[in-house]
Amino acid sequence: MHSLPLFVKLVGRPVIVLGEGEAAQAKRRLLERAGAVIVGEEALAALAIVAMEEEEEEAALAAVTRLRARGILVNAVDRPALCDFTLPAIVDRDPVIVAIGTGGASAGLAKIIRQRIEALLPPTIGPLANALAAARGKMRTLWPTPEQRRRALDAALAEGGPLDPLSGAEGEAVTRWLEAGGTSQAVGRRETIILASADPDDLTLRAARLLSEADTIGHHPAVPSAILNRARADAHRFVSATPPDQDGEGLTLWIIMKDDI
Repeated sequence: MHSLPLFVKLVGRPVIVLGEGEAAQAKRRLLERAGAVIVGEEALAALAIVAMEEEEEEAALAAVTRLRARGILVNAVDRPALCDFTLPAIVDRDPVIVAIGTGGASAGLAKIIRQRIEALLPPTIGPLANALAAARGKMRTLWPTPEQRRRALDAALAEGGPLDPLSGAEGEAVTRWLEAGGTSQAVGRRETIILASADPDDLTLRAARLLSEADTIGHHPAVPSAILNRARADAHRFVSATPPDQDGEGLTLWIIMKDDI
């Protein structure tokens, strides 16, 4: 992973923007949508965007150097080698935000991916997220522990579930789900993934989904870290040459390479 994606709250906070062309104006509009206060180079700020034209290469490099010397993180438009951070293509379903980045490799590719994702996500996803936020107290009552709440939400939000976000489910669906008592999935289950390849890009859709859902992951020592990096960061993990003797709560996943069976 070449960069760590972060969502930064900029409401009322200063951001330096240098440049006068079309690219600079586009960045100003984007930052203003996020509530940032656009300031000049001499102002105090934590972030800066240098959006100078191609013929201003020397001036752009000098500006980046000055800003970095002050400890400011810099985005240099169309100059990926000078960037401390990049601005992704954005799908906005407030409060749900999907960001697509290529590390500056191709803004055009990020745009096309954004357009594809935008067509998949219904406008109801934003209201659904707000309804789930408002229902936190009720969910804590129904499922006292974080693990119980996560499993219930995973089941409800899964494909075909009562809160499937791609089905057009809205806030009212959350109310109906909770009034019906929800689904806790308290019974544990075990699934096995047999890997034919050590390349994470060769994972099947099923394997990728199970990795993202598993509460506990047991794996053969030969399973590479590149595969395990696709799993939930908070999943309990253990290494063993043999499958676990018993299943815990939620989903227990056993992973082994095909050659090690």
